[in-house]
Amino acid sequence: MDGVIEMGGNRYMTDPQGHLVPVDLVKPQDALEDQTVRKIIRYADDLSAQIARFRGHTFDDVASFVSILAERYGATRGGAKGNTTLTSFDGCLKVVVQVQDVLTFGPELQVAKAIVDECVAAWSDGAPAEVRALVQHAFQTDREGRINRAALFSLRRLKIEREPWPRAMAALDDAIRVVGSREYVRFYRRANARAKWEPITIDLASAA
Repeated sequence: MDGVIEMGGNRYMTDPQGHLVPVDLVKPQDALEDQTVRKIIRYADDLSAQIARFRGHTFDDVASFVSILAERYGATRGGAKGNTTLTSFDGCLKVVVQVQDVLTFGPELQVAKAIVDECVAAWSDGAPAEVRALVQHAFQTDREGRINRAALFSLRRLKIEREPWPRAMAALDDAIRVVGSREYVRFYRRANARAKWEPITIDLASAA
């Protein structure tokens, strides 16, 4: 993976247009940049593979433990949707496995938005400022076109009985589609059983 192709006794590097450029015509800084990038990517590929294996082994180990409990006691150790927390005997190490639903929204979402807009416009005494702000925020999409799910769920928690708000919330409920689930695993440690849990980070952005 050194980026050099040998052909007919000559050595070439491929440019972004797919052209073969003789190595002696490549600027030294470009060759050095290429070497640096390829070195880093080799390490990144190896680390990515290790993390993938570690993730798989972790889920297998947790699943094996839960299976042993189920066989021994006839019950599983975990919460709703397969969420599981395992803690070391001294209470200083913790592994948390979380299962989260993957959601999407059906066409009822547009119906809900229309009814919510109708509510805000029709109430003669006006909707509270915080409700108007939440409504505006909830139905906005980000640059990837994704709906703000947290704001939508905040709308559902508002205790408004005034029509047609309940119909809007019914449409919003019907719009929610569960299309799958994702498993997440997190790791924590603390100095003693009374100390605060500290996450063990495995992503580059958060690593110390």
